[in-house]
Amino acid sequence: MGNRLGFDFTAHLAALCDDITSRSVEMRHIQMRSVCVTFSQARKRQLYGIQASLTPLRFEGGKLVGNKNGRRYKIQRVFGDGGEEYLYLLAFYLPRFMDLPLEEKLVTIFHELWHISPQFDGDLRRHPGRCYVHTGSERAYDIEMAKKACRWLQLAPPPALYQFLRADFDELVRRHGRVIGTRISQPKLIPVAA
Repeated sequence: MGNRLGFDFTAHLAALCDDITSRSVEMRHIQMRSVCVTFSQARKRQLYGIQASLTPLRFEGGKLVGNKNGRRYKIQRVFGDGGEEYLYLLAFYLPRFMDLPLEEKLVTIFHELWHISPQFDGDLRRHPGRCYVHTGSERAYDIEMAKKACRWLQLAPPPALYQFLRADFDELVRRHGRVIGTRISQPKLIPVAA
């Protein structure tokens, strides 16, 4: 995963997420073969701003077609090189994500994975109430994600899986020459004729 071509960031993140979802009981509903791990270039080199995002590739309840602003749409479908269809895109914004401390990186990973619906149907996990994505407090949500990350670490995953997260972006580049990985454009909403 680290080679003469560079450090394959998305392959390392996918392997880490695969361990998290197989080792953590509360994450076992996630099938990483249907989650495409990608990276995007952050516009500015600062710690503030979006670190990562999860894009669901289905509407509420896993439906292929849904309503938005009074119109019907379908989401552009995304397939891997082997023909497998992805239900989610998990994107990390570089270099910003890698410049976080290790603990914040782990919280960010758990934060995004926890957005995946318990039904693993391409939709988001929907919490009760108006703030269905993060509950009423994103801060409380992240405190809970920190607890989940600690529980995962207590299960003794191989340190080699997450060792790269101890580095910042510049250190990865110094060690490997460059950072490479999967990049996918944001899927489009396609209007559906009435």
